[in-house]
Amino acid sequence: MIVFIRYPEPGKSKTRLIPALGPRQAADLHRKMTEYTLSWARRWEERFSGSLQVQFTGSGEEPFLEWLGSDLSYRPQSEGDLGERMHEAFRRAFQERMEKAVIVGTDCPGLNEDLCRKAFEELDRNEVVLGPAKDGGYYLIGLRRPIKDLFREIPWGTGEVLAKTRGIAQNLGIRVFLLEPLEDVDRPEDVPVWEKFASTPSLPSPFISIIIPALNEEENIEACLASCENSPQAEKIVVDGGSLDRTAAIARSLGARVIFSPRGRGRQMNLGAREAAGDFLLFLHADTRLPEGFADCIGEVLLRPGIVAGAFLFSLDARSPGLSLIEKIANWRSCRLQLPYGDQAIFLKKGTFEEMGGYPEMPILEDYELIRRLKKQGRVFTAPLPALTSARRWREVGLWKTTLLNQMIVLAYHLGISPHTLARWYGRRTR
Repeated sequence: MIVFIRYPEPGKSKTRLIPALGPRQAADLHRKMTEYTLSWARRWEERFSGSLQVQFTGSGEEPFLEWLGSDLSYRPQSEGDLGERMHEAFRRAFQERMEKAVIVGTDCPGLNEDLCRKAFEELDRNEVVLGPAKDGGYYLIGLRRPIKDLFREIPWGTGEVLAKTRGIAQNLGIRVFLLEPLEDVDRPEDVPVWEKFASTPSLPSPFISIIIPALNEEENIEACLASCENSPQAEKIVVDGGSLDRTAAIARSLGARVIFSPRGRGRQMNLGAREAAGDFLLFLHADTRLPEGFADCIGEVLLRPGIVAGAFLFSLDARSPGLSLIEKIANWRSCRLQLPYGDQAIFLKKGTFEEMGGYPEMPILEDYELIRRLKKQGRVFTAPLPALTSARRWREVGLWKTTLLNQMIVLAYHLGISPHTLARWYGRRTR
């Protein structure tokens, strides 16, 4: 299955909807429909052991990786009109020894994995399968071999596309199977079609336990806990490692449950997890703030097949060219290598956390080691919402010194140097 997608850039996405919605809302609608399409496409791939490929246009590959994740196979669309691009996609698929291929877009919310399964089944008996759109186009086309003539002299974007395509197939003596007709979303009058799907009641949000290890964080804990107030389906557990300031008192005054633990972030987070009542666990550093909508995002991510854990995009609370570069590098590492760090607010199901044995109780790199273990069990997904982290480490120690130290610590760990030795070395360098 090949999904044709375009990057949701305001003013260039869903242009026929701009008069009704404006450029930003039209692009946002396009983004949501793309994410909706890929959610069921991933389920199709998982359920039916298919091959899923995204063919993109409107931007380079990197923005798509950051937006949609690195678990997908990406390829740029070829040059030419829509027909030329689809023909080239089919040609390459069959050149790569695919037996059957289907192309879909992202503007038909009624399309799902079962309809795609039916399309592939019908290709056993027919050379062409089409999914008729009620506006006269088609939302799906499936072939068993390249047929270039099907895409020639078609008035793309009009109500004649389906009829012209069927006429060409008839002239060529090609048998065509039609799926059920569906509505797509191209014009202002089509927006209610999407709203019908978007307003469908979803599963209730899972109960989330937010576990915050803290040590002398009276300057940050209030903002951190305030960012957790977005969701009523969450409990807040602050695990204090022996603070000498007002961290515990402030946390209690803001409604958090406070428990005490010997110092050590891994030990503190494990204790918090044992006390947690939530279905999902979210480990949040005390100097990090959660994004709006974090709870719904966590539920949506962790219910996807094959995903064992997630984290948010990395963002700093200060601006400079150097810090912006640090953000880009961190998000590339997180999205492409599936290696988020603890200040991106790692989340996972409580059952998964227990099966993994919790955090390793190491004096340093406990989040890095947990993520390495999780990657062996499935995909670690970076959600497209930013968690905002304090830039104090970079301000106090120095931008490039902090970055270099972090990478040297990871390298030394891979070379077998003890975490206890690394922690002492890191502490001396940062002081």
